Amino acid sequence: METTTAIFLIAVGLVGGAWNAIAGGATLFTFPALMAVGLPPVVANATNFLAMLPSNAAAIPAYRNELRAIGSRVWPLVLVSSAGALVGSLLLVMSEQALFEVLIPFLILTATILFAFGSAIADLLKKRLSGGAPTTALFGALFAFSIYGGYFGAGLGIILLAVVQIMGFSPFNVANSLKNLLATTFTLISIVVFGVGGVIAWPEAYTMMIGSALGGYMGGRFARLVDEFYLRASVIAFGCILSAVYFSSLFLPEA
Repeated sequence: METTTAIFLIAVGLVGGAWNAIAGGATLFTFPALMAVGLPPVVANATNFLAMLPSNAAAIPAYRNELRAIGSRVWPLVLVSSAGALVGSLLLVMSEQALFEVLIPFLILTATILFAFGSAIADLLKKRLSGGAPTTALFGALFAFSIYGGYFGAGLGIILLAVVQIMGFSPFNVANSLKNLLATTFTLISIVVFGVGGVIAWPEAYTMMIGSALGGYMGGRFARLVDEFYLRASVIAFGCILSAVYFSSLFLPEA
């Protein structure tokens, strides 16, 4: 690998790692960067999972108080999301890339809407249903979104934030800590599947990991210092931008 390529991947990993820890959706930076250095789309996608793993994992220590407060309630979410990621990862290894390229903008836009109005939806469900929000349906949604996460993962942080907030984990730092933990656990599962499937470019992945590890830890600490209103606004704005980018790539002809 050339020195300029290594520096480029580390820099992109740093930016993507910080953003992933704060709001999610760093694939906007990292996936195109991996393709730009010559990786095929499916390989770039699988490599991105490994490269960005530290961006979520490194942020977890910064949220240890929030995770401790969640306690044992986290385990059902981890199990359900991990099962979904396993299904999605297997689908990616066994299928062509065309399908997830078509679905990306629609899933990201849906997730952005859920995040923007998640609190209002949760309040409405609690008022309409005496037992609170329908747990089975919410876990079903988490499983379905996790399949997407194992399949491609772009904007998955926004999706996870939306789902866990509707589940009742409404304070932003609590939701963000849970998002990072879930992303870390099922990303590990996806990496195992992709590694066995032979679709990871290891040198590029390890190089980008250097930047994403540092960026993830810095981003996790930065998120705790910013007002929740601005964090929510930045997540929603980023989701809209990410949706527009992928819709453009889907409907506009290449030059």
